[in-house]
Amino acid sequence: MNASTPHLQQREVTRLCIQCALLLLQHGAESMLVEQLSARLGISLGMDSVESSISANAVVLTTISQGTCLTSTRKNVDRGINMHVVTEVQHIVIMAEHKLLDSKGVEKRLEHIKPLRYPRWLVVVMVALSCACFSRLNGGDWDASVVTFLASGLAMYVRQVLTSRHMNPLINFCITAFVATSVSGLLLRVEYFHNASSVAMAASVLLLVPGFPLINAVADMFKGHVNTGLARWTMASLLTLATCIGVVMAMSLWHLRGWA
Repeated sequence: MNASTPHLQQREVTRLCIQCALLLLQHGAESMLVEQLSARLGISLGMDSVESSISANAVVLTTISQGTCLTSTRKNVDRGINMHVVTEVQHIVIMAEHKLLDSKGVEKRLEHIKPLRYPRWLVVVMVALSCACFSRLNGGDWDASVVTFLASGLAMYVRQVLTSRHMNPLINFCITAFVATSVSGLLLRVEYFHNASSVAMAASVLLLVPGFPLINAVADMFKGHVNTGLARWTMASLLTLATCIGVVMAMSLWHLRGWA
C-alpha cells in the first residue's frame, strides 16, 4: 500500500497538469504559456520534471518523479478565446508555487473555473460602437458611422445566435459577413444615407478580423511551436477567406458598389 502511494500521487499531479494545459489551450493561450504553466504546476506539486507536446488538436504530457514516467493525453476542443480562464489558471499556479494550495486545493479551484461571459446586448453594443469608431477614423462621416453601427450590431447578433447553435465557425463567419455587407450596402441606398461614405461597408465587417488567432500563430512560430502556429495561422486564414466569400456574395446579390 505504501509503495503505491507515490504512484497515486504522481497520477493525481499528472491529471492536474494536463487539465491545466487543456484549459489554457482551449481558451486561447499561446503554446509557450501552456507549456510553462503546466510544468510550473507539476514541479510545485512535487514532480522532478514535466514535459509536454502541444498540438492544435491534443495535449500530451509526461511527469517524471524519482525516475518514474507517467504520460497522459487529452483531446483539445476549442471553446473560444477567454482571457478570464487563462488568468484564473495563472493565479492557481502562482498560489501552488507559494505553497498556498496543495493538489486537492488545485483540483477544487480548477473545477470551479467558469468562463466569464458578458451579456449579449453589451457585446453587441460595444462591437458596433468599435466598428463605428473605425469607420470614423478611416475618413467616414457621421452618417457612415451610423450605418456601420447598425450593420455591425446586427451582424454581431447573428454571429452570437449562430455560435449558440454550434454552427461551424467558417459558415458562421461567411453568414455574418453576408449580413453585415448586405445591411450596410442597402442602407447606403436609402436617401437619407445616400451621401454617406462607402467606408461603412468595410468597417462593418471588422468584427470578423481574426486578430487574436493570428497574433498567437506568429508568437507560437517565433517561440518554436511551429506546428501549432501553422495550424492556428491556417484556421485564421480560412476564417478570413470565409469572410471574403460572404462579402462577395452580398455585393454580387444586391449589386452593391465597392468599398472605394
